[in-house]
Amino acid sequence: MPVTTESLTQLFPPNEAAIPEAWRLPEPLHQRQYLLDGELREWAGPTQEVVSPMAERQPDGSLKPRIIGSYPLLDEAESLKALDAAVRAYDHGRGEWPTMSVADRIAAVEKFTRLIVARKAEIVRLLLWEIGKSAADSEKEFDRTVDYIRNTINSLKDLDRDSSRFTIEEGIIGQIRRSPLGVVLCMGPFNYPLNETFCMLIPALIMGNTVLFKPPKHGTLLHFPLLQAFTEAFPKGVVNTVYGRGNAVVPALMSSGKIDALGLIGSSRVADSLKKLHPKSNRLRAILGLDAKNVGIVMPDADLEVAVKEALLGSLSFNGQRCTALKLFMVHEHIAEDFVQRLGAEINKLKPGMPWEAGVNITPLPEPHKPSYLSECLVDAQSKGARILNEGGGTAAGPLVYPALVYPVKEGMKLWREEQFGPVVPVASFAHVDEAIQYIIDSDHGQQVSIFGSESREVADLIDQLVNQVSRVNINAQCQRGPDTFPFTGRKDSAEGTLSVYDALRSFSIRTVVATKQTDANKHLLNEIVDGQESSFLSTRFIL
Repeated sequence: MPVTTESLTQLFPPNEAAIPEAWRLPEPLHQRQYLLDGELREWAGPTQEVVSPMAERQPDGSLKPRIIGSYPLLDEAESLKALDAAVRAYDHGRGEWPTMSVADRIAAVEKFTRLIVARKAEIVRLLLWEIGKSAADSEKEFDRTVDYIRNTINSLKDLDRDSSRFTIEEGIIGQIRRSPLGVVLCMGPFNYPLNETFCMLIPALIMGNTVLFKPPKHGTLLHFPLLQAFTEAFPKGVVNTVYGRGNAVVPALMSSGKIDALGLIGSSRVADSLKKLHPKSNRLRAILGLDAKNVGIVMPDADLEVAVKEALLGSLSFNGQRCTALKLFMVHEHIAEDFVQRLGAEINKLKPGMPWEAGVNITPLPEPHKPSYLSECLVDAQSKGARILNEGGGTAAGPLVYPALVYPVKEGMKLWREEQFGPVVPVASFAHVDEAIQYIIDSDHGQQVSIFGSESREVADLIDQLVNQVSRVNINAQCQRGPDTFPFTGRKDSAEGTLSVYDALRSFSIRTVVATKQTDANKHLLNEIVDGQESSFLSTRFIL
C-alpha cells in the first residue's frame, strides 16, 4: 500500500474502543501535587496541558489533539523554596542524608526500587502515551532503569569495599573514601525520560547529595507515580521536584549559586546558558550529555548486508530520536548507490503505527514542531540537489512522519550539520576517506562514530585517528550507549563528565581523605573510632 497522508491518518485510533484495553488511559491525569521538603503539596496555580502524540482520528479525516492530563507550572518563588529545602537537607554536608552510612543509603534506594516496581504498569503506560514510545520499548526502558539502579547499588558496594581499609604511606595513615558534592539540579531528556534521568539522579542520591529534580517538558506525567516513593524512601528534603517552564524556574536556581552540581541531558546551548548563570562557575560540577551528529563511515569493502542492517537500527530506532543515533552516513562513492538502494528497501519494510501495535517501528513524534522542522530540512536538501529515495519518504500526518532517505547530502544543506533528531536519514558520498575524517574533525560534536569495513589495516588506521575525535568508535555496529557499564561521554559540545554505572558514582562525588601521623596515640584513636563504629565515614565495615 502506498504511503500517503491519508494512509498514515488511518493509523490513528478513531475512539477508545480501537485501543487495546491494556494500554487505555483510565482518565486524564491532572496532576496538582509536587514534592517539596518531604511533603506532597497541592498547587493551585497555572498548569500545563499534556497533549499526547496519539491524536484521535475524526470522521472527516482530521486529527483531534488528545489531552491526557496536566501538571503544575511552578513559579520562581516556589522553585526557590524547593532549592532551600535541598540546601537545608544537605546542611553543608551535615544533614541526615549526607552523613548517613553507605549501607543505610543503599537500603533507602533499595526501598525506593521496590516501591516503583510496584507501579510499573502505570509508569510504562504513561511513558507510551506521553512520548509515543512503542509498548515494547517503554517496557524495556523501565526494566533497564531498574537494572541500572541495582547495578549502581552493586557498584557502590564494590567501591565501598575497596575503600574500607587504611593506607599507610611515608608514616601517614589514611583512609580514602568518596563524599557528596552538595545540591544537585537534575534535568533529564524527553526521549528517555525515565532511564537517562535516573542514570544521573540515582548515582547523585546514593552518593549522599540532595537533589532538585526537574522532569522534561515531554515525559512529565510519568514521574507522578514516583513522588510517593520518593517521600517514603528518603529523608525530608533529600528529593524535591521542580515543575514548570525551564526558562521561568531554572535561571533563579542557577543564579543563586547554591547549586553545586548540574546534571543535564539536553542541548549544549541550554547547558552553556545555565552554566553562565552560576556566580561561581569554578564551584559548579557539570555532568552533561549533549548534542551529537554521529557519523557512519561505510568503506568500499564493507559487508553491505551488515552495514544496512546496522544503519537501519542506528538511524531509526525510536524514530531516530536518540542522541546516539547515526545521523549522517558517509559512503564510498563506488558503493553509495548500492547502499542507498538497499537501505531504502529496508526502510520501506518498517511498520508505522500506534505504539501499542505489535511490531510497530515508526510512531508519532512528541515534539509538536518537529514534523515541520523535518519538512524544512527535506525541502532545503531537495532544493540543493538531493533526492528522497524511498517511496513515501517524508510523508506526514500530524505528528506521524514516515522516514525519509535523503541522498546525496552535501555541505550547505541543513542536514549536513544540523542534528535532525527524527526519522530522516541523510547519506553523503566520498571519494577518499580523508573527507569523512575531515568532516568529523570540523564538527562541533564528538560523541561516537561507526566504521563499516573489513580490511584490517584501513579499519585500524581509522580507529587510531578517530579515537582522538570521538569518545566511542563502533566497528561494524551502530552507535549506542549500552552496555551501561561502558563509559558514556563525548568530546567537544557533546558531553562533559562521564556516565556509566561505574563512572556516575565518581561524577557525583569527590575523593576525600582522613589522615593522621603514624603514632601509637593516633593508632589507638583510630581503632577506638572504628571498633566502636563511631563514624559513618571512617569505617572498616564491609558491605555484603
